[in-house]
This record gives sequence, C-alpha cells and structure tokens, in this order.
Amino acid sequence: MHCPFCGTHDTKVTDSRLVAEGDQVRRRRQCAACGERFTTYETAELVMPRVVKADGSRETFDERKLRAGMLRALEKRPVSAESIEAAVERIRQRLRARGEREVAALDVGEEVMQALKRLDQVAYIRFASVYRRFQDLDEFRAEIDRLAQEPSFSPNDDT
Repeated sequence: MHCPFCGTHDTKVTDSRLVAEGDQVRRRRQCAACGERFTTYETAELVMPRVVKADGSRETFDERKLRAGMLRALEKRPVSAESIEAAVERIRQRLRARGEREVAALDVGEEVMQALKRLDQVAYIRFASVYRRFQDLDEFRAEIDRLAQEPSFSPNDDT
C-alpha cells in the first residue's frame, strides 16, 4: 500500500481489527519513509452474476434497480426501511450463493416476488401484476386466490 502523504510504497501494518460485524478489516498503517500513520479498510470483493434479459442481452447486476422495483411496489405500504434493506441483501446473497456467472432476469424477478410476498401481500400483487403482465381482473383474482390459499396468508393482516 502506498503512503497517501509521500507516495512511498513501503508501509507496515501496526494494528488490524475486524469492524462492520466482521465484514471489514480496519488496518492502521505507518509509512517507513515519512513516519505518517493512516487507516485503511479491507473488504471482500464479491462479484455478482451478470443478468441475462429475456431478449438475450446481458447487463451487470444493479442493486439500485432491484431496490427501486421493490420500493415502487411497496410505495405507501407499512414496511420499514430496515426490512426492505434486509430483503435486498438476502436476494443478493441468494444470487451470489448460486455460484453462477450469469442468472436469468426471470430468476431475479422470482426472488423479488418471494421477498415481497413475505414483506407485504399488497406489494406482492402490485409487483406480480406488472412482472407477469396481468391483462385483466381474472388474472388478478387468480393470483389473489393463490396467495389466500397459502398457509402464511391471513386476510385480516394489515402487513
């Protein structure tokens, strides 16, 4: 690591500690040339799979797009920001855990639908209606009926 003060490449680590719940290493360093001390943070660089769209085109995984889609479905719904961020992180972890270089956009959409189903049934229906391109009320009814038959669904739930 080069010294940010004098540019020398000869620095030594004087202290290392885990931070951010063990996801980062904080290192105190000292330059051998000028003696200045500075701190660096080290995190694992985990590469997300590329997303293969329906038309065959490929794009890099974009967490912002994932979050934006979920937020659109969850607009004006009683779901905390922490719950949303936890769901986004779970989706990222599940996609990364596959160990694949590419993942179909359809699979990403299904992960989002499962996360929304656990967070808020109204948001789930909103997302499903766009994602699955519902054409009429019968498709809405069929999806609501499927949702109502699942054991975790309670029609009197406000969440």
